[in-house]
Amino acid sequence: MTTPDPFRLEVLRHALTGIAEEMSFVVMRSARSPLLREAGDLSSALTDATGQLVAQGRDIPVHLGVMSFTVGAFLKRVPAERLRPGDVWFTNLPELGGNHLPDVKAIRPIFAEGRLLGFAVSLAHWADIGGAWPGSYVASATEAVQEGLRLPPLRLFTADGPDEEKIAVILNNTRGPAEREGDMLAQLAATATAERRLLDLCATHGAATVEGAMAALHDRSEAAMRAAIASLPQGTFTGEDFLDDDGPGGAPAALRVRIDITGETARFDFSATDDALAGPLNTTPYVTAAAVYYAMKAIAGPEIQPNGGCYRPLTVVTRPGSLLDPPKEKPLVGGNHETSQRLVDAIFRAFAEVIPERLSAGGSTTAGLLIFGGAGRDGAWKTLYEPHGGGEGARHDRPGSAATRVHLTNTNNTPAEIIEAEFPIRIERHALLPGSGGAGRHAGGAGTEREYHVLAPEMSLTTMFERRVIPPWGLAGGEAGAPFRCLLRRPEGTEEELRGKANLLVREGDRVILQTSGGGGYGPPD
Repeated sequence: MTTPDPFRLEVLRHALTGIAEEMSFVVMRSARSPLLREAGDLSSALTDATGQLVAQGRDIPVHLGVMSFTVGAFLKRVPAERLRPGDVWFTNLPELGGNHLPDVKAIRPIFAEGRLLGFAVSLAHWADIGGAWPGSYVASATEAVQEGLRLPPLRLFTADGPDEEKIAVILNNTRGPAEREGDMLAQLAATATAERRLLDLCATHGAATVEGAMAALHDRSEAAMRAAIASLPQGTFTGEDFLDDDGPGGAPAALRVRIDITGETARFDFSATDDALAGPLNTTPYVTAAAVYYAMKAIAGPEIQPNGGCYRPLTVVTRPGSLLDPPKEKPLVGGNHETSQRLVDAIFRAFAEVIPERLSAGGSTTAGLLIFGGAGRDGAWKTLYEPHGGGEGARHDRPGSAATRVHLTNTNNTPAEIIEAEFPIRIERHALLPGSGGAGRHAGGAGTEREYHVLAPEMSLTTMFERRVIPPWGLAGGEAGAPFRCLLRRPEGTEEELRGKANLLVREGDRVILQTSGGGGYGPPD
């Protein structure tokens, strides 16, 4: 290992980040599902040989935080001596440095000059991974097996080519197999691109220098995060936030955090969080850590290079048996993007009294999911997985932004033209919702309204969103934003409001109208 000089280190830092970003472009340009090529529900990362994150794309924070653990957990199941050049392994196990079953990780070991140098990891949300309901979101689920295929590490590709038998098992147990195969191959291509680019760097600078740069970047980020933590108010702070419900129904569930800032370190203890839930709003300790990593980056060090070293001064504690560390038999598909957001809100609320100028009020912190399933215009099964943005919370110096993604989500809208070309659905309306942001000295951002007109005889519909019961909170005296609402309007003129977690069938002529939440206001209204 050779430590590069500061100038070469900066060149290599940008080159490594560029590799991760190119991986994401490869997936978006070659995947088959609209969820990947249009909405961009994917993330990419490079790690060192031990699995520590080295570089990431400008992707989805909850994915990137989780991928800080994926390779390390993978190596405990698949020792490094089993790995060979050309291998690509796939897994989605939540307990293996993961989050939920639809997020499938492709892991490629990269060798240079005869030794393992690092890994390329491509995470892609598959629009269906099997299970009891199209799209693999089961609002009434009480067992993990209802949510789809659980893939332990499987070597699906080697230097000799694909393992067709293993791939066939996966494709025969998921809806839309041609689309799933295309998405899988896009992940394969992304990791192959990363391997070529990393070997090019080694050819130019030497593998020992690239390896040394990885270690130096860890150390530099650690020092920067320690300094950022030291600049925060010292002491103990507590915060809490609540889930609307657990899916099958019931009372809100509490997420509680105790934060201890001591010198250059920070400890986040979630032991007081409620027990594991019956429904699919549980999540993993890795998602909990991802929420902490995001919050501390946003609050303390936005410019710090995110990598394994950046997170060394942070300790995250969860309680086994809680909804943040449940038994592996528990369902958790919604926890990835709903419970994780409640964790960030709890952390922000813990700091609200001491550093309000660094925070925003509560926003549309939910993926806002609608999932339509049925035959597409070509007759093949298709799943339309639609996340929705809403209003951002206001800050001390400005209003909140309208129609955006807040905190841990970072996907795009699927264009109406794509939906109408590929699905038997017409988008009748997509507009801002004036007045949905909370009042304050600075108002919260506006949410949106999108109306789907079903043109097929029958389609499945799944809702999975929060902030319907408990709206985005105001800060420093600001008022709450408007809550989420989803309306089902039948051709005969009847209308009902759908729950935030539901599975149902819709038919020709039905209109599904989703109104996303506005952001909370900041400061007392004038």
